[in-house]
Amino acid sequence: MLRRLTLVTLAMLFVMVGFVAGLVLTGRLQTADEATAQTRPSENRGATGQTARSVGNPLAGLPDLTSAAELAIPSVPNISSTQVVRTPNSPFFSDPFLDFFGGQSPFGYRNRLQQSLGSGVVVSADGYVLTNNHVVGNERAEVMVTLSDKRELRAKIVGMDEQTDLAVLKIDARNLPVLTWGDSSKLKVAEWVLAIGNPFGILSQTVTAGIVSAPSRSVNELSPYQDFIQTDAAINQGNSGGALINARGQLIGINTAIFSQSGGSQGVGFAVPSNLAKHVMEELIANGEVRRGTILGIELYPMSPRLAEEFKAPSAKGVIVSEISRNSDAYGAGLRQYDIIVSLNSVTIDDGAQFLRALGDAKIGSTVDLGVLRNGRRVTIPVPVVQSSGRSRRR
Repeated sequence: MLRRLTLVTLAMLFVMVGFVAGLVLTGRLQTADEATAQTRPSENRGATGQTARSVGNPLAGLPDLTSAAELAIPSVPNISSTQVVRTPNSPFFSDPFLDFFGGQSPFGYRNRLQQSLGSGVVVSADGYVLTNNHVVGNERAEVMVTLSDKRELRAKIVGMDEQTDLAVLKIDARNLPVLTWGDSSKLKVAEWVLAIGNPFGILSQTVTAGIVSAPSRSVNELSPYQDFIQTDAAINQGNSGGALINARGQLIGINTAIFSQSGGSQGVGFAVPSNLAKHVMEELIANGEVRRGTILGIELYPMSPRLAEEFKAPSAKGVIVSEISRNSDAYGAGLRQYDIIVSLNSVTIDDGAQFLRALGDAKIGSTVDLGVLRNGRRVTIPVPVVQSSGRSRRR
């Protein structure tokens, strides 16, 4: 009997010891977990074993763009342009009716005033302002510039360039706040940018934020001469001509257009890159026009995979000479119909828009070496560059 009680007592003692040990071990593990959580609150291991950052602070990692905005806002004025437009005195608004009369209205014409509103960027302390060509309208327009300090000044039109949709104005002012030029060639996809302008002509110095959607976007419907910066920063009517700046407050583009099915911003906006805008501005100030090179007597057609296969080209890069005048210097130099231009001065040509830009930047009066593919063989042809008639206009 005594032996049986002793065995029961020992069994109960082992159970109690195990229970106490379990409590101690559990407490230590819980303490260790708490210590780990305190020392590494921002990490969590997922199923893949990769470290995931905590989402407890939704603003972590976002840039502070307030300083950039403060630098740029005073340099973005409001632009208003008033011009006389000749319109037909006709009760009919359909084009086919006027086409019946050779495009002339049988009811006569009348002049009316048309006003356009937009934005601009002060590019020099002594009063040069860069804006869009379509904001100014034409060289006979009366243009007013309203500065951030509410001064309203009449502007002189220095020059306009339709191909890049840029125009330069001059106002009589001194010591104006000026934005620093940025290098648009260094832009990267998803880089933060701010669009500053005067949407709808009434919301002065409005700032919207976004990213660079594409740093070099060809939009032939807008201009065959350039690549645009595409951004999702909200750009609305009236923002045209305003500044697109980077997170350092540098001017990296001139807001120009939006792609929209509703007329409002849908997150697809375009800006003229600052490097091109600066070049055009300097040309307009120095010469009143932008001088560009061209090759006379040729017509171009874009390449495609189907055409590349048909013409035995290794890829769809380049541009096809679809027509060429036998009286042109290009024909005399050896260029022929259906030649595929794949390089200019050893620089590879990807498409027609790039070719036109490279040709436009070539020195007038010089000779460029065109690398062409003809019947699957590579040929180099020196072709003279002449000045394009262009569509720049001097005041």
